[in-house]
Amino acid sequence: MKTDVIKLDAAKAGSIELSDAIFGLEPRADILHRMVRYQLAKRQAGTHKVKTRSETSYSRKKIYRQKGTGGARHGDRNAPIFRGGGIYKGPTPRSHAHSLTKKFRALGLKHALSAKVAAGELVILDTAILNEGKTKELASVIKDLGWKRALVIDGAEVNENFARAARNIDGLDVLPSAGANVYDILRRDTLVLTKAAVEALEARLS
Repeated sequence: MKTDVIKLDAAKAGSIELSDAIFGLEPRADILHRMVRYQLAKRQAGTHKVKTRSETSYSRKKIYRQKGTGGARHGDRNAPIFRGGGIYKGPTPRSHAHSLTKKFRALGLKHALSAKVAAGELVILDTAILNEGKTKELASVIKDLGWKRALVIDGAEVNENFARAARNIDGLDVLPSAGANVYDILRRDTLVLTKAAVEALEARLS
Protein backbone atom coordinates (compact mmCIF):
# COMPACT_ATOMS: atom_id res chain seq x y z
CA MET A 1 0.00 0.00 0.00
CA LYS A 2 1.46 3.33 -1.08
CA THR A 3 0.74 6.61 0.71
CA ASP A 4 1.98 10.18 0.45
CA VAL A 5 4.54 11.69 2.81
CA ILE A 6 4.33 15.34 3.85
CA LYS A 7 6.53 17.81 5.70
CA LEU A 8 5.51 20.05 8.60
CA ASP A 9 4.84 22.86 6.14
CA ALA A 10 2.33 20.55 4.34
CA ALA A 11 4.61 20.25 1.28
CA LYS A 12 4.83 16.80 -0.31
CA ALA A 13 7.95 14.77 0.42
CA GLY A 14 7.40 11.75 -1.82
CA SER A 15 5.63 8.55 -0.89
CA ILE A 16 6.18 5.45 1.24
CA GLU A 17 5.18 1.81 0.92
CA LEU A 18 3.20 0.53 3.94
CA SER A 19 3.02 -3.17 4.79
CA ASP A 20 -0.43 -4.63 4.09
CA ALA A 21 0.11 -7.14 6.92
CA ILE A 22 0.24 -4.24 9.42
CA PHE A 23 -1.69 -1.35 7.86
CA GLY A 24 -4.05 -3.21 5.53
CA LEU A 25 -6.06 -5.48 7.82
CA GLU A 26 -9.83 -5.39 8.20
CA PRO A 27 -10.22 -3.81 11.68
CA ARG A 28 -12.04 -5.98 14.21
CA ALA A 29 -13.89 -4.16 16.99
CA ASP A 30 -13.72 -7.14 19.37
CA ILE A 31 -9.92 -7.24 19.27
CA LEU A 32 -9.64 -3.47 19.77
CA HIS A 33 -12.17 -3.63 22.62
CA ARG A 34 -10.20 -6.34 24.43
CA MET A 35 -6.98 -4.37 24.03
CA VAL A 36 -8.48 -1.15 25.41
CA ARG A 37 -9.94 -3.03 28.39
CA TYR A 38 -6.54 -4.68 28.96
CA GLN A 39 -4.72 -1.32 29.00
CA LEU A 40 -7.25 0.49 31.21
CA ALA A 41 -7.42 -2.40 33.69
CA LYS A 42 -3.62 -2.47 33.90
CA ARG A 43 -3.38 1.23 34.75
CA GLN A 44 -6.19 1.13 37.35
CA ALA A 45 -4.73 1.90 40.78
CA GLY A 46 -6.61 -0.74 42.78
CA THR A 47 -5.87 1.08 46.06
CA HIS A 48 -9.47 1.00 47.34
CA LYS A 49 -9.66 -0.15 50.95
CA VAL A 50 -12.19 -0.29 53.79
CA LYS A 51 -11.75 -1.26 57.42
CA THR A 52 -12.86 -4.69 58.53
CA ARG A 53 -14.31 -5.53 61.94
CA SER A 54 -10.83 -6.16 63.35
CA GLU A 55 -9.54 -2.73 62.20
CA THR A 56 -12.20 -0.32 63.53
CA SER A 57 -11.45 1.67 66.68
CA TYR A 58 -14.46 0.96 68.92
CA SER A 59 -14.13 -0.79 72.28
CA ARG A 60 -14.16 -4.57 72.31
CA LYS A 61 -16.37 -4.58 75.39
CA LYS A 62 -19.69 -6.42 75.15
CA ILE A 63 -22.31 -3.68 74.72
CA TYR A 64 -24.97 -5.33 76.92
CA ARG A 65 -25.69 -8.68 78.52
CA GLN A 66 -26.34 -11.71 76.34
CA LYS A 67 -29.85 -12.50 77.57
CA GLY A 68 -32.84 -10.71 78.98
CA THR A 69 -32.78 -7.46 76.96
CA GLY A 70 -35.37 -8.47 74.39
CA GLY A 71 -32.92 -7.48 71.63
CA ALA A 72 -30.51 -9.30 69.41
CA ARG A 73 -27.27 -10.68 70.84
CA HIS A 74 -24.13 -8.62 70.14
CA GLY A 75 -20.52 -8.77 71.18
CA ASP A 76 -19.28 -5.21 70.51
CA ARG A 77 -19.85 -2.09 68.44
CA ASN A 78 -17.51 -3.22 65.65
CA ALA A 79 -20.22 -5.39 64.09
CA PRO A 80 -21.05 -4.45 60.45
CA ILE A 81 -24.66 -3.53 61.29
CA PHE A 82 -23.64 -0.64 63.57
CA ARG A 83 -22.69 2.84 62.37
CA GLY A 84 -18.91 3.08 62.28
CA GLY A 85 -18.50 -0.67 62.47
CA GLY A 86 -16.34 -2.78 60.21
CA ILE A 87 -17.32 -3.57 56.64
CA TYR A 88 -18.01 -7.22 55.77
CA LYS A 89 -16.05 -8.45 52.74
CA GLY A 90 -15.27 -4.92 51.51
CA PRO A 91 -12.67 -4.01 48.84
CA THR A 92 -8.98 -4.49 49.57
CA PRO A 93 -5.92 -3.34 47.57
CA ARG A 94 -5.43 -5.52 44.50
CA SER A 95 -4.32 -5.42 40.91
CA HIS A 96 -7.06 -5.21 38.26
CA ALA A 97 -4.69 -6.29 35.48
CA HIS A 98 -5.39 -9.38 33.42
CA SER A 99 -3.14 -11.06 30.91
CA LEU A 100 -3.18 -11.17 27.12
CA THR A 101 -0.66 -13.08 25.06
CA LYS A 102 2.18 -11.23 23.33
CA LYS A 103 0.86 -12.31 19.91
CA PHE A 104 -2.60 -10.93 20.69
CA ARG A 105 -1.17 -7.59 21.85
CA ALA A 106 0.80 -7.31 18.62
CA LEU A 107 -2.33 -8.18 16.64
CA GLY A 108 -4.26 -5.50 18.51
CA LEU A 109 -1.70 -2.85 17.55
CA LYS A 110 -1.89 -3.94 13.90
CA HIS A 111 -5.68 -3.61 13.94
CA ALA A 112 -5.46 -0.16 15.57
CA LEU A 113 -3.08 1.03 12.83
CA SER A 114 -5.28 -0.53 10.14
CA ALA A 115 -8.36 1.15 11.66
CA LYS A 116 -6.72 4.57 11.26
CA VAL A 117 -5.85 3.81 7.63
CA ALA A 118 -9.39 2.60 6.91
CA ALA A 119 -10.86 5.76 8.45
CA GLY A 120 -8.51 8.02 6.49
CA GLU A 121 -6.98 9.34 9.72
CA LEU A 122 -3.34 8.35 9.13
CA VAL A 123 -0.74 10.96 8.15
CA ILE A 124 2.86 10.08 7.29
CA LEU A 125 5.33 12.82 8.19
CA ASP A 126 8.85 13.06 6.81
CA THR A 127 10.40 14.16 10.12
CA ALA A 128 9.13 15.71 13.36
CA ILE A 129 12.03 18.09 14.00
CA LEU A 130 11.98 21.74 15.10
CA ASN A 131 14.94 24.12 15.34
CA GLU A 132 13.49 25.72 18.46
CA GLY A 133 11.16 24.35 21.11
CA LYS A 134 8.57 27.12 20.69
CA THR A 135 4.97 26.16 21.39
CA LYS A 136 3.61 29.11 19.39
CA GLU A 137 5.47 27.98 16.27
CA LEU A 138 4.26 24.38 16.48
CA ALA A 139 0.69 25.42 17.35
CA SER A 140 0.59 27.51 14.17
CA VAL A 141 1.86 24.57 12.09
CA ILE A 142 -0.74 22.19 13.58
CA LYS A 143 -3.53 24.68 12.97
CA ASP A 144 -2.51 25.01 9.30
CA LEU A 145 -2.44 21.21 8.96
CA GLY A 146 -5.89 20.93 10.55
CA TRP A 147 -4.90 18.58 13.37
CA LYS A 148 -7.20 19.07 16.37
CA ARG A 149 -6.71 15.88 18.36
CA ALA A 150 -3.56 14.18 17.15
CA LEU A 151 -1.02 11.61 18.28
CA VAL A 152 2.47 11.95 16.80
CA ILE A 153 4.65 8.83 16.93
CA ASP A 154 8.34 9.27 16.09
CA GLY A 155 11.21 6.80 15.81
CA ALA A 156 13.32 5.42 18.67
CA GLU A 157 13.71 8.93 20.12
CA VAL A 158 11.54 12.04 19.94
CA ASN A 159 13.18 15.31 18.90
CA GLU A 160 13.70 17.30 22.11
CA ASN A 161 12.57 20.64 20.66
CA PHE A 162 9.45 19.07 19.13
CA ALA A 163 8.53 17.37 22.43
CA ARG A 164 9.05 20.62 24.37
CA ALA A 165 6.93 22.62 21.92
CA ALA A 166 4.13 20.01 21.99
CA ARG A 167 4.01 19.81 25.77
CA ASN A 168 1.58 22.72 26.24
CA ILE A 169 -0.64 22.10 23.21
CA ASP A 170 -4.01 20.69 24.21
CA GLY A 171 -5.01 17.59 22.24
CA LEU A 172 -1.50 16.81 20.97
CA ASP A 173 0.45 13.80 22.26
CA VAL A 174 3.97 12.76 21.24
CA LEU A 175 5.39 9.27 21.75
CA PRO A 176 8.46 7.31 20.64
CA SER A 177 7.78 4.21 18.56
CA ALA A 178 8.35 1.96 21.60
CA GLY A 179 5.41 3.69 23.34
CA ALA A 180 2.89 3.10 20.52
CA ASN A 181 -0.22 1.52 21.99
CA VAL A 182 -3.83 0.80 21.00
CA TYR A 183 -5.58 3.08 23.52
CA ASP A 184 -3.62 6.23 22.65
CA ILE A 185 -3.97 5.57 18.92
CA LEU A 186 -7.74 5.16 19.10
CA ARG A 187 -8.44 8.09 21.44
CA ARG A 188 -7.04 10.66 19.00
CA ASP A 189 -8.69 11.71 15.75
CA THR A 190 -5.47 11.82 13.73
CA LEU A 191 -2.51 9.46 13.89
CA VAL A 192 0.74 10.98 12.64
CA LEU A 193 3.67 8.64 11.98
CA THR A 194 7.11 9.77 10.92
CA LYS A 195 9.01 7.68 8.38
CA ALA A 196 11.27 6.52 11.23
CA ALA A 197 8.19 5.42 13.20
CA VAL A 198 6.87 3.41 10.23
CA GLU A 199 10.19 1.59 9.93
CA ALA A 200 10.34 0.93 13.68
CA LEU A 201 6.74 -0.33 13.88
CA GLU A 202 7.13 -2.61 10.86
CA ALA A 203 10.32 -4.05 12.38
CA ARG A 204 8.54 -4.53 15.72
CA LEU A 205 5.41 -6.16 14.29
CA SER A 206 6.86 -8.21 11.44
